[in-house]
Amino acid sequence: MLGRSGNPTLNDKSFEKSGHYLGADRMTIEGTVNKAFITLAILLGAAFATWSMYFNGQNVTGLAIGGAIGGLILALVISFKPTTARYLVPVYAALEGAFLGALSASYEGRFNGITLQAALITMCVFIALLLAYKTRLIKATENFKLGVFAATAGIALVYLVSIVLGMFGVTVPYLHDNSLIGIGISLVIVIVAALNLVLDFDFIEQGAQRGAPKYMEWYGAFGLIVTLVWLYIEILRLLSKLRSR
Repeated sequence: MLGRSGNPTLNDKSFEKSGHYLGADRMTIEGTVNKAFITLAILLGAAFATWSMYFNGQNVTGLAIGGAIGGLILALVISFKPTTARYLVPVYAALEGAFLGALSASYEGRFNGITLQAALITMCVFIALLLAYKTRLIKATENFKLGVFAATAGIALVYLVSIVLGMFGVTVPYLHDNSLIGIGISLVIVIVAALNLVLDFDFIEQGAQRGAPKYMEWYGAFGLIVTLVWLYIEILRLLSKLRSR
C-alpha cells in the first residue's frame, strides 16, 4: 500500500486510518491549499530570520542542527500519527525553516545569488507539474506511483549509506562531487523529487474525493511541503555543483 505514494508521508494507509467524513468535517482541496500556504509562510518566516542572523554575523549552527533534528522527529511523529498534524505541522515548519535558512545562507555565502535561482526553479517546477497534473498530461497510475516510490526509496538508501560511511571517513563516489557523473546523479535526484509532487497532488485529490477528515488537510499540506523542501535542497546542491566547476 505504501507503494501508492512515493512520498513516504502520504499513502493510502492514511485514508484507511482516518475513515470517511461528510460536510464541513471532511477534507477539501481548497482547505489543503490554505493549510499549505500557512505552513509555507511559517517556514519562510523562520528561514528568513535564521538567514538574517547568519549575515549579521551570528552563529546559527545550533539553530540548524536543532531545526534538522527537531524537524525529523516531528516528521516521524506526524507520519505515524496523522491526527497530530493540525498541532505539529506549524511547529515542524518553524523548525524546518530554521534549518533551511541556515543551509541556504551557507550556500549563498559561497555562491552569490544561488538561493534565489534555486527558489525560482523550484517554483517553476511546481507550477509546471501542477499544470501537467491538472490537464492530465501526467497521470498518477499505479505503475507510475510504484516507479517513483522505488526510485525515492533507492535515493533514501543511498543517502543513509552515505551518512553511515561518512561517520567512518568514507565518501560515496560521485554523490557529492562536481564531476559530470556527480552532476548527472544530482539531476536524476532532482527529477525524482519533482515527480513526487505529482503523487502529492494525487493524494490530496484522492483525500478530498474519499471524504477524509478535516485534519488530513494539514497532513496533505505537510507532505507537500516535505517534497518542496527536498526538491529545493536538491536543486540547490545541483546548482552549487554547476557553479563550482
